[in-house]
Parts: sequence; structure tokens; C-alpha cells
Amino acid sequence: MKFFKYFFFCALSLIISTSCSKKDENKWQVDLKDAPQKVKITDISKEFYDSAVPLETFAQKYPWFQGTVPDEDFQIRRNDADEKKIYTEAISKIDVAKLQRDLGNLFAHIQHYFPNFQSPQVFLYSSALQGALEPVFYQPQENMLFIDVTGFMGENNPNYAGMEAYFQKSMNTQNILPKVSEVFAELFVPATGDRQKFIDELVYQGKIMTLQDAFLPAEPDYLKINYTPKQYEWAVANEANIWNYFVENNLIFSDDTRLGERFIKPGPFSKFYTEIDNESSPQIGVFSGWQICKKYFKENPETKLQDFLKMSAQDIFNESNYKPKN
Repeated sequence: MKFFKYFFFCALSLIISTSCSKKDENKWQVDLKDAPQKVKITDISKEFYDSAVPLETFAQKYPWFQGTVPDEDFQIRRNDADEKKIYTEAISKIDVAKLQRDLGNLFAHIQHYFPNFQSPQVFLYSSALQGALEPVFYQPQENMLFIDVTGFMGENNPNYAGMEAYFQKSMNTQNILPKVSEVFAELFVPATGDRQKFIDELVYQGKIMTLQDAFLPAEPDYLKINYTPKQYEWAVANEANIWNYFVENNLIFSDDTRLGERFIKPGPFSKFYTEIDNESSPQIGVFSGWQICKKYFKENPETKLQDFLKMSAQDIFNESNYKPKN
């Protein structure tokens, strides 16, 4: 099977928007009843690397931050010049005031769909690059959100030497909000053990991306899926070819567990085992699942989001009538 080797551009636009459609066609644009609350952001590492703050005082204020690290080792880390330098550079790239506004808007949208959602405490910190590849995590019991600033120092940053280039493509400050949104989206689409067929995994990923649409209605699509604009253009241009490949190779209802490695997990590209592989966008199964869910809502616009999340993959696929054409 041959793939078209061209890129799709929206008219007069070099930047990919959410779907190249008019804003009034975006079903996820909603009027929030209440203004977003101002989010308080605490920079833990600012105090950690401040020699004027006694270690005992810091440990009492953030007892969970030190973990099982002995005081002596903890103190050594506080005085490490290289660690301080990394933190200083990383935090300088983040507009904290803008991040506050963006998170407030994100949390307001989540609460719109899930009224029981409570805005979390937000903490910035530096892992000195140790956690840069997974820079956002959430502690549900304490309702604490942690953002590792060293995970967003910018693609090709010298500090990232040795890291895979495909990871670096989403290690820019513009990726913070989508990655935070993804963490919460995954909470509302809990992983289950019934994802035995490829279509189950596609729709599962599509549900997460649909929540990304709902939580971040104004955010460009390419950022939501951790793509570059060029990668998103390729996926859009080849949507029908991708689906035809899945159909022609009997992958849709396959239970081959290797398909996740080929089309779902992060990597430099997707693995079709054709000459197009090196030019393809990674995680193309996530993209396809997303398009199935988008098509479902075009066919069934009145479906409530919560009801959609409870639906089986088979029902969503059947009712989407998803058959992309060139």
C-alpha cells in the first residue's frame, strides 16, 4: 500500500488550529457560568535552593518533598551548583502569571463537565532533569498537581543532550497545559482490562483525546496530541490511507498486543512496515481513535459527554460510521 507523501495546509494558515473549522462549529466551546478561580502556584524549588531558608523549616513546610533522603544528602543537593543552574534556567522560561490563568481556565472547563471536580493545589519543582520525560503528575488523595519545570526547557536544549529527539518535541512551555489536561483526562477514562482488541484501544485513546477537546476547546489540536504542526499535517493528510491500511491488514478487530507498540506508544514514528515509516507521525493509533470519536459526535451531537465515556468501543465505532475518504 502506498501512502500519499504530501502535507495538508488549512487555507492561509501556517499554524494548525483545532480543526481548521470555524469556532462556532466547535461543540466544546461553552460559556462558563462562573469566572475561573485564580490558581495559586507554589514554586517549591525556589525555596529549596534558597540558602536563607533553613533545611528544617523547609522540611516542616513540605514534609513529603524530602521523602526518605537523609538530611545530609538533602543538604548536598540544595548546594549543588549544577542543579541550581538547571532550575534557574528552567523556571526562567515559564510565565507563571500566564500559567495561572491557563490552569484556572482549564480547571473551570473540567468542573463544567464534572461538577465534583475541585481545583488542585499546584506545585512547580525541579527534578534536575530526572523526571523531565514525565513532568506532570497528580496525587488524587491530596489533590496536589506537580509540574517539573525541567521538562519544558525547549526542544534541543543543551541540557537534553542524550534524550531521544521524539520526546523533546513536546518539551516546550506550550506543552505544559495539554500535558496537565491529559493527566486529568486519564482520570475520567479509567484504564480497564477489556481493551483486548485494537478497536478497543483506539477508542479508549480517542475518549482521552475527546476530553482534551472538551477541556481545552481553544488549544490547537497538534499540541493536544503532543505533535509538531508538521506531524499533525501528515496525520490529517493521510487519515484515509491510515485507516485503509488498518482495514486491509485486518487490524481493526485484531487482538495482537504488538499493535500498541507500533501505533499507540510514543516513538519517532509509527510502524506500518512500509517505506513510509520514517515520514509517518508517531502514535497514529491515538490520532485515528480521536477521529472516530469526533465522527461519533458529528453523527450523535446530542450525546452527553458522561454518557459517551460509558459507551463501549464497539458501539462508538458502529455509531460513528467512520469511513474516511481521500
